[in-house]
Parts: sequence; C-alpha cells; structure tokens
Amino acid sequence: MTLDATDRTILNHLQDGFPVSPDPFAEAAKEMGLTEDDLLARLTRMKEARIITRFGPFFDAEAMGGAFCLCAMAVPDAEFEQVLTKVNARPEVAHNYERTHRLNMWFVLATETTQEIEAVARSLERETGLRVLCFPKLREFFIGFRVAA
Repeated sequence: MTLDATDRTILNHLQDGFPVSPDPFAEAAKEMGLTEDDLLARLTRMKEARIITRFGPFFDAEAMGGAFCLCAMAVPDAEFEQVLTKVNARPEVAHNYERTHRLNMWFVLATETTQEIEAVARSLERETGLRVLCFPKLREFFIGFRVAA
C-alpha cells in the first residue's frame, strides 16, 4: 500500500493531538477537510496494511499515580517468538521492541504501583525462565517524538 497526500495529512495531523469530545473522529476529520467515514476508513486501511500498528493515547502512568519501567531481556533467537507471546500477553506491557543486541527484547511495564513493577518482572522470569532487567527512570526527558509521513 502506498500513502497518498490525504493519508500523510492524517498521520501528521493526528500526531499533534486528538480531540477530547463526544465526537472526536468527526471533529478531527472536519479539521482536515474530511468526512468522519473517510477518516475512519483510511485509519482502518492503514492499520490493516500495518502502516500504523495502533491508534490510541499514551498515558503517563506516573502522572496518574502509577509507575512504569523500561525492561530488557536477553532472549535466545530460537525462543524469541514464544517469549514475545508471553510478555505481550501481560496487560502491564505497554510496548515491546526487538533490538539487535545481546539484550534483544525491550519493553515498558506500566502498573498501579512501583511494587507491582518488581512483581510483574519476577512473574515474567518464572514464566519464561529468563532474567528481566529493570531500568527505572532516574530523570525524564521530553523529546517530542514525531514521525513525518
């Protein structure tokens, strides 16, 4: 699938925010000169084509009174898909990335308390037989990540 100018407009526009209203898709579509049905159809098509993998908010767990932590694992290549399935099955896993490094699986745990981070990490260790390394945030940097479409 190739992106046309309207698809690119949608991707660029929605990275800058999404309306919090009774009809957010209609409002966002209007801002871009589209109909709500066209916006929803295009988002669905891009998701099905895996141009986007998710569409939704990022919540700041700490601002809501919770906790989050960057975690990493060294997963043998032969076990990667099996471990990935177990890790991603946990509702506390916010996102998961494969890296070309000895520590080849990186993911974020988001929980209601700091103590739960440790409990989930230990549970994953029991389930997978592999060590989960936890890297708690010491300082926050806002980098304003955007991807120009």
